[in-house]
Amino acid sequence: MDCARSAFFGGSLMVQSTGVVVLGIALSASLLASTARAHHGFGSFDLGTDIELTGVVTDMDFVNPHSWLYLTVTSEDGQVTNWRCEMRAATVLRRSGWSPEMFESGQRITITGSPDRDDPKSCYLGTVIFADGSSMNRYGQREKAAPALSPERELRLANGDLNITGDWAPEQLVMTDPRGQAGTLVPLSTAATFEPGEVPEGARPMPGTRTSPESQIAGLPPATGAPAVAPSAPAPAQVQPTEAGKVAASGFDMWSTDNPRMRCETTSILFDWTFDGPVNRITQGGDTITLQYGQLGFTRTIHMNKLEHPPNIEPSRAGHSIGRWEDDVLIVDTVGFAPGVLSAPIMHGERLHVVERFSFDPQKVAITRTYTAEDPEYFVGPFTGSDTIYVADLPYAPDACDELTFVDYSQEGQARAAAEAAARARGAAGAAAAPPAEAPAAPARPWWKFWD
Repeated sequence: MDCARSAFFGGSLMVQSTGVVVLGIALSASLLASTARAHHGFGSFDLGTDIELTGVVTDMDFVNPHSWLYLTVTSEDGQVTNWRCEMRAATVLRRSGWSPEMFESGQRITITGSPDRDDPKSCYLGTVIFADGSSMNRYGQREKAAPALSPERELRLANGDLNITGDWAPEQLVMTDPRGQAGTLVPLSTAATFEPGEVPEGARPMPGTRTSPESQIAGLPPATGAPAVAPSAPAPAQVQPTEAGKVAASGFDMWSTDNPRMRCETTSILFDWTFDGPVNRITQGGDTITLQYGQLGFTRTIHMNKLEHPPNIEPSRAGHSIGRWEDDVLIVDTVGFAPGVLSAPIMHGERLHVVERFSFDPQKVAITRTYTAEDPEYFVGPFTGSDTIYVADLPYAPDACDELTFVDYSQEGQARAAAEAAARARGAAGAAAAPPAEAPAAPARPWWKFWD
């Protein structure tokens, strides 16, 4: 999935008059939310405007949840300006054959894309053209590995359990517009069947793209219909919130450290298993099965030799999991959660109880997980969904996470950053110096909260 600038990193929320929260889990843009709160949406980029930059690469941050390319651009009058352009997450870039080596410092490139609405020196990278004339679109596949089972792989382990050990990943989702400025998300395997920017019948464009109603581009037809594909994240669900759930959801700030992904932390055991196309690793041991999530350094241990959870569990985001095989289905029961975010803005407390069922299809070589989550403190009834992973096209190698989206490039922000850097340097050196000059006060509204 794409990680565009104004990342929502969670679900979208609409509260109907009945009090039912309709949760449309994020794709690369929130399917039901407003543009301003679109997940990986396009809210802070003006996709209705084209820009072109030709400059010299100075650096690259190849990280999750957004990669950034930095370059200097020299105008005709000789003025040099520093630009940064947002790219997709390192996880999906790697799976598409992209690498930092493609962007060596000093090489000259041309970027076409869209400008940022707030930061005059940031852009959304749609296409990059290299000095040799070759080019890559945002959703382009530089090379596509063909996943295949090793002939040595056995269907079952020595103890008779299904062999699900290995590296697994969901199918990638890409925009029908390879530049990522129009259209909607479709599975990579079907992308070639659509015209650039096409929206499948009965589907709707991603919010904020050129043909979406949120784009506010005059003269374009309105978009209607449902999302084109099921998200690579927890499936949409109708959740009846309790009073505590309503309060928690209404007070949740998606753009702050309320949001775990803004802290480079996993949202929940449900959300991040397939979100943003990670390559996950499953390892079956004697008494345990380990699930290593491909993003954000998250690991779960499933205890296969226990019938009950221990009485005193130290609460954590992973919780405590016990598992068993039943008719070749791995059933995992998890409790002992620390309060947190189930799928933003839906919260959960320590009473959260999750049951997952992992089924292996040897013909498709796929693992489908169905799940049910219950928490009487925050919502009434079950939160349910499913997802599917396949043999990975790359080995498990979680990329570093560094949330660089909301860097304040205003004069005030740069002054604060310089003062903080100077203070850190003095502290590291152990110098007893006079306190730094007071930096300008932070603006009442952060520059990137353009909707407030």
